[in-house]
Amino acid sequence: MYIKDLQCAEEAMLNGFFKVFTHINEFKNQGSFEGWIRKIMVRESISFLRQKTNITFQDSTFEDENEQPQFMQTKMDIEYIQNAIDTLPEGYKIIFVMYAIEGYKHHEIAKMLDINEGTSRSQLHKARKMLQEKLMQKNTTGYGTK
Repeated sequence: MYIKDLQCAEEAMLNGFFKVFTHINEFKNQGSFEGWIRKIMVRESISFLRQKTNITFQDSTFEDENEQPQFMQTKMDIEYIQNAIDTLPEGYKIIFVMYAIEGYKHHEIAKMLDINEGTSRSQLHKARKMLQEKLMQKNTTGYGTK
């Protein structure tokens, strides 16, 4: 989900599994094995993206902390939603996936990406807004009027 290009995603996955197998003795049976592997894969994906691309995060403040996301009442196919996520700018996409899909908290994201926690919140807000616009556009053009 972090890496659009299939070959690059496979490379990051292989690197992640290599780290899992070479560091298997470091797993302390504290928490789930799946969670331990997931953390390695997420970090490897982020590390891969940092090496291959210039990820930029716009350091700005979060506009409205009380604004709640608006949910759409239509069923969208998963492929369209994934494509919409893939079109997000890299910084938005990484934080959106880490927060909304992987379940990381903003302070965890900030620590992993070496950014300000406010930057994480701002990027998530902007990513959600951009996705909502894309999905609303699909809803209007794909299914007629709202």
